[in-house]
Parts: sequence; C-alpha cells; structure tokens
Amino acid sequence: MLNLHHLTSFVMLHQAGSFTLAAERLGIGQSTISQHIQRLEKSLGRQLVARDTHRVSLTAEGEALLGYARGMLEINGKVTALFGESRLRGRLRFGISEDVVANRLSGILEDFVRLHPLVDLELTVALSAVLYQMQEAGELDLVLAKRRLDEQHGKLLYREPLVWLARDPEFVLSRSDFMPLIAFPPPSITRKVAQEALDGAGIAWRVVCTCGSLSGLTAAARAGMGVLVQPRSMAPSGLREIMEGDLPPLEDVEFVLVPRRGADQALVEALSGQIRSRIMPPSREA
Repeated sequence: MLNLHHLTSFVMLHQAGSFTLAAERLGIGQSTISQHIQRLEKSLGRQLVARDTHRVSLTAEGEALLGYARGMLEINGKVTALFGESRLRGRLRFGISEDVVANRLSGILEDFVRLHPLVDLELTVALSAVLYQMQEAGELDLVLAKRRLDEQHGKLLYREPLVWLARDPEFVLSRSDFMPLIAFPPPSITRKVAQEALDGAGIAWRVVCTCGSLSGLTAAARAGMGVLVQPRSMAPSGLREIMEGDLPPLEDVEFVLVPRRGADQALVEALSGQIRSRIMPPSREA
C-alpha cells in the first residue's frame, strides 16, 4: 500500500518545483522529502522524478501517478474531516487580487480543498480596491490583495517593489511623444502608482491598453504596445525590467490578508494559515 506521507511529498514537490521549496511548505527537512520520493519510486519500481540543475519535473510515470495521488489525498482529507475532531464546514467567501492568481492561487486552493473538503469555498478574482469595496459591503469574508504603504488595513504578508516592464525597453524609452502605459482600469493600485510616478517626473503618458485581466495586459506588453507595472516577483515571462534611472522609481506595495469582522474565524484562520505557509516573501536577489 502506498504511504500517504510519501504521496504528500510527491504532490508538493510537483507543485513547488524544487526539493527546497517543497520542504519549506511542508515544514520538514529536504532530506526527508528526498527519502519519501526514493521510497515511493522503490515501492512502484519506477522513476517518478527527473532531476536537473534548474528544476525538478515529473517523468511520464510520475505524471501518470499524479492524478491518482491527488485523488488518494483528497479521499483521505474527506475521511479525516468526516470523522476527525475538528470538522470544519460552512461557507467561506474568498477574494484575491487579479495579479496574485496567475502565480500562486492553484496550490493554495488545492491544499485547502483537500484538507477541508466540507467547506464550501467561493472565489472572487478582482482588483484589490474592488475587493475591499466588496468586503466593506459584506460580500467577502477574507481578502488577499495589495495595499499602498500609507494604508493600515489588513495583516501584512510581505512587501516588495513595483517595477516597469516592457518587451523592448530601449524602443519604449526612445519615444519622444509620450510614455505608452498598459494598465488595469481604475481603481487599480498599480495604475495609480505608475501615473503618480510619471506625473512627478514630468513625463507625458497615455494609457494605450486597459484590461481587467493580467493575461490581457501581458499579451499587450508582449506585443510591444508599451510599459506594464507589476510586483517584481510577478513579472510575466517575455518582458524585461526597465532599469532604475531610465524611468522614475516606483513605490513598494504590500500584500495583506484582510478578514471581515463577523466572519467565521475558524474558516478564515484555516485558509489564512494555508496562504501564509504557501506565500513566501520573494528573494531580495530577485
């Protein structure tokens, strides 16, 4: 019979992409993760993980096992929730910022649903300011979003810089008429920060693309339409950071968790704990 601890390490290794991150997220040693994978491979008589110097990936046999492993862990979670001492159930309305979704949402949701299968989780993806408005109206129980440095609401997860991004920075910077800006619609925090920075430096600008989804903004930036502002750790592939000095500096933003007063605290804390364990502050070297 397959060991559930080994399967947990296997699934987490796939999610994290490295032994180091998998160990951090599970709160165990890296050597323990390696032992779990080795024992799982030995029990099945197949190589499940391909290792190179850059990233860990699954072999064809590992990909075939992944769905079954997730299913077994999900069933285990349901049984534990049904017969365990703490059986969380109810409805939790969770709002998350648009730019966080593309980077970190899948793993958070996968872990939460597996551990708390009796909780009805409702997900809303929107701009940070819109999420705060919805929560104020009583429509969301927990929000994961950005805030500006002078704001105090929420519980701080981490802080990181915003950066200017473009497919071809040299071409964009060579323009003499205006700076073409690609941005979320108001009341976007990154849009406002970018506009304030350009205004403060006396640089003319014009919004050439507005879209409520990060995928749309990324497509426009990759097409060379203009500059896009994003947190550094969330910079989409295919875009280059414009170096400091070529455009005015942008202020940092903070990522926060904001629980609603009156929400079910057990449910809020269960999801908050998953988020805190999965969202690590980005490396200063990034």
